[in-house]
Amino acid sequence: MASDAQLAADGETIELQQQVARLQALLEASRQVHGTIREEEVLESVLRIVVRELEMAGAGFPGSGLAYGDLPSATAGEQLLIYPLADRDGNKMTELVVASPGARELTLSEADFLEGLALQAAVALENARNHKRNMEFARLQQDLDAARQIQRSLLPQRLPAIPCYSLAFRSDTCYEVGGDYLDIVEERDGRLLMVVADVAGKGLASAIMSTSFRAAFRGMAATGMPLDELATRMNQHHWTEGEEARRRYVTAIFVRLHPQKREIEVVNAGHNPGFLVDANGAAYQFAAAGTPLGLLPGMRYSSERRDFAAGARLLLYTDGLTEVFRGDEEFGPERLLNEFSTCRSCEADGMLDALWAAIQGFAQGGPQADDMTALALCRVETPE
Repeated sequence: MASDAQLAADGETIELQQQVARLQALLEASRQVHGTIREEEVLESVLRIVVRELEMAGAGFPGSGLAYGDLPSATAGEQLLIYPLADRDGNKMTELVVASPGARELTLSEADFLEGLALQAAVALENARNHKRNMEFARLQQDLDAARQIQRSLLPQRLPAIPCYSLAFRSDTCYEVGGDYLDIVEERDGRLLMVVADVAGKGLASAIMSTSFRAAFRGMAATGMPLDELATRMNQHHWTEGEEARRRYVTAIFVRLHPQKREIEVVNAGHNPGFLVDANGAAYQFAAAGTPLGLLPGMRYSSERRDFAAGARLLLYTDGLTEVFRGDEEFGPERLLNEFSTCRSCEADGMLDALWAAIQGFAQGGPQADDMTALALCRVETPE
């Protein structure tokens, strides 16, 4: 007969073999569970392993609609084994519910296997959810990139060449897309119609509203109607677009340049004052002649005309240029007007370059907090 020592050694060998077998089985199960990046497939693979390979009576994930085998309800009076699946931060994502055959107690080997499987399933499930979120973010980013390109394409692609005048614009969004709007329309009689507008808010919703604003503006601009009438109709059109549009009202400043008459006509609908600076540095501000568009129904706007003599310069802008902060100090309209009035460049694009440089220097590298759009118009001919 075998000695006690031999029996003990044989027992240890068998136990070691069983542990190796359990580890191999768990490794294979882990491979199956981690073999997919889809959440539902991860859960289904776990249930198949529990019921078909571990030969449990049933298993499921409550709330997911996934169950295998014979899984009695919690009200049936049968004891169910519950294994929570938690993420890396300890937050429970779901739980694995198992019914043992005949409601018997699990063997040590079965219990160890299920605990190990639950740990692997939790890792695989979290990875699958992270992958899904990353894919959704990538799709969203792709859509936003496309939206940005579309919005950029709606800006004037070609600046009109008007003798003795210099014209330029710049528009930088805070996010991928924004609510600032700028347009330039050449009219049949040689006049030039310009608008700078700002939809309340930022981001995608404001960008959509600015596109709707563009369609209405372009349609009305084609008629050549008086500037005050155009602003009045734009206000009523925006109001009738509905409650959501009214929440995203639009501040806008409209300018019509009469090149031959050397004058400009302006309507300010609740927008930042437009700056007109003459050749001697004297400044005039076009203040608001009414509320923002879409804020009140029936609003009527008035226009004003000013000479645009040689050396004159005009700046239209959105509040993203003035609401730039350095600590608690704001760049502000006064500083903007001063920079524009004293800019040495006689060309519109040089003026905008100088303004952007001044703003960036003031911000000292701080992040852009709002959409920034500006249009500059200069009369560059020498006085007669």
